Amino acid sequence: MKIAIVLTSHDQLGDTGKKTGFWLEELAAPYLLFREAGVDITLASPKGGIPSLDPRSCEAANQTDDTRRFESDASAMASLKATRRLSSIAAAEFDAVFFSGGYGALWDLTNDPDALSLIETMLATSKPVALVSHAPGILTNVRTPDDRPITMGLEVTGFTNSEESVMQFREVVPFLLEDLLKSQGAKFSAAEDFNSYVVRDGLLVTGQNPSSSRTAAITLLIALRTE
Repeated sequence: MKIAIVLTSHDQLGDTGKKTGFWLEELAAPYLLFREAGVDITLASPKGGIPSLDPRSCEAANQTDDTRRFESDASAMASLKATRRLSSIAAAEFDAVFFSGGYGALWDLTNDPDALSLIETMLATSKPVALVSHAPGILTNVRTPDDRPITMGLEVTGFTNSEESVMQFREVVPFLLEDLLKSQGAKFSAAEDFNSYVVRDGLLVTGQNPSSSRTAAITLLIALRTE
């Protein structure tokens, strides 16, 4: 079984002058779970090489057992330093794809033609796709074969307006994920702020926030066995 985990290469948090990128837990939890399940994992990012890591996700308050295990794992860290360029991977290579979030994804992956094409092709060929936290923002630009928003009528979740308010980034992000998905006809639902919450609708798995990462990865493996 082969799964690609896709990470952002974008490192600027809007016009704030602050650094951003992917959120470590959103890589660490699925990576370790997939590896324990015997999955052949490929890491990819738009620019390839070392992806952008949000420094806040490495702070003590945001560390988890998974992030600590990942950072102390030489093999995992070596993989992170050598991600494949997203344009070099193809849907035919993989059984599923997992998109880790973090704020950086809102700026590059959301508009990346290779990311959009990868999702469209995976779903069109009956292969599951999971996206967590801000990564469901990529779905806002993914279309069906008849040119409708891919999430129209589907059950989804993602980083909420309320969580964005807590982070004080409502005026920083290029769009509010919850609002945009709803405006495109998605059936958006969520749990209380920062609680783990995952929704599966057929081949599509979405997680609300970083704490949803491990459950989203488990749900993706279940989707692989049942679709």
